Amino acid sequence: MSHGTWFARLTAIAVLASLTTATVSITPAEAQFGKRLKERLKRNAEDKAIDKAVDKENEAIDGATTGKAEGDTARATAAPTEPGSTAPANAAAPTAGADSASAAASTTGASAPASPTDKKAWANYDFVPGQRTLFYSDFTDDAVGNFPQRLEFKSGQMEIVEFEGGKRAIKASNQSEFIVPLPEVLPEKFTVELDVINRKSRSSAEATLNLAGGADGLAGSNKGLKVGWGFWGLETRDGGLENQSLPAKQADVDRYVGRPASIRLLGDGNYLKIYADEKRIANFPKVELTRGKALTVRLNAHDDEEGAVYLTRIRVAESQKSIYDALTKAGRWTTQGILFDTGKSDIKPESTPTLKQIAAALKEHPELKVEIQGHTDNVGKADANLKLSQARAEAVKNVLAAEYGVKADQLTAKGYGDTKPSADNKTAEGRANNRRVELVKS
Repeated sequence: MSHGTWFARLTAIAVLASLTTATVSITPAEAQFGKRLKERLKRNAEDKAIDKAVDKENEAIDGATTGKAEGDTARATAAPTEPGSTAPANAAAPTAGADSASAAASTTGASAPASPTDKKAWANYDFVPGQRTLFYSDFTDDAVGNFPQRLEFKSGQMEIVEFEGGKRAIKASNQSEFIVPLPEVLPEKFTVELDVINRKSRSSAEATLNLAGGADGLAGSNKGLKVGWGFWGLETRDGGLENQSLPAKQADVDRYVGRPASIRLLGDGNYLKIYADEKRIANFPKVELTRGKALTVRLNAHDDEEGAVYLTRIRVAESQKSIYDALTKAGRWTTQGILFDTGKSDIKPESTPTLKQIAAALKEHPELKVEIQGHTDNVGKADANLKLSQARAEAVKNVLAAEYGVKADQLTAKGYGDTKPSADNKTAEGRANNRRVELVKS
């Protein structure tokens, strides 16, 4: 794919009439959201320097941003699919991840900087994705021009757009709000993952996205925590905390204007951590969260191309038992926390927290011997799935022994491809749960 034509072929069919006529009601508190950040970090709205793409940055997109689109660690052992196929992006299409993330970045007219590949940059990153997927969508199954069928529309102007390569995203053209329905109440231990592409324009200090628990989570009457993130920084309201703003450093503002970001939340009871890519940007030891069978998301876009906001992936999951407890009680432990470069067995630095957990458990209990298993969904050719899953299982085994000090005689590795599904491959959540790495007690 030519980097210079990333978005020359971006297609967007007309917005549904029911959406184009929707209006948004903004409370005074919401109208003030981001005001302090704007006052502290004023920028020239006509700054167009970010419009120029650099070839080196473009190349970096294919390497690092592919990992973000692939970042549902569930794809840890997925095999390549053909570009433009209808398989979910997290089925690890060799160009799908790059097309979706980097093409989305090009929507704003800017190249996207890569997330750091140096492990030192990830030193404070301790996000481990939940193992059991409750909701997953990369919008591959949705029709271009429609509102996503599995989300609940509340207000605004949103549609599915398609990037070169066949990958898709929600495009918001004004302040838009929707509900992510869950099959059960948000668990005590959970993770939320949102991949978003920021507005290109710096003329507003509004958060790129707002998130809260419950179907009315962002309503003023709801006292649960409300989180807002954008290139200007992080703001929180309610949740038993003082309303606060945490401005971003200038380097991070420049990094994210018009560019993609992976936003992660990790909750455990009243404990909550928030991450933007490799950085932990908030750590709340005690906060009131609204737990219900839904999440509310608002995308703060503007009525012009520079003000558009894109959302390319949503994943909500439950975090389950510790490794040792799972191995001793069930004989196996599943992880969605090991990431690979697309179509390769190279382990990405985002995998470090999960690898540390595995190594700590095995070193603390040297009597444990495990088979490291690689599994995929049924997308792609079975022989390719099997071959790649074996290579990735071997990669995990090798890195645990060589870099984390686990005794080699505790480890074996085997790839199973799509032969041992843990869930129905007919649903997005089922495919996500099937793309996994497992430790099985020998």
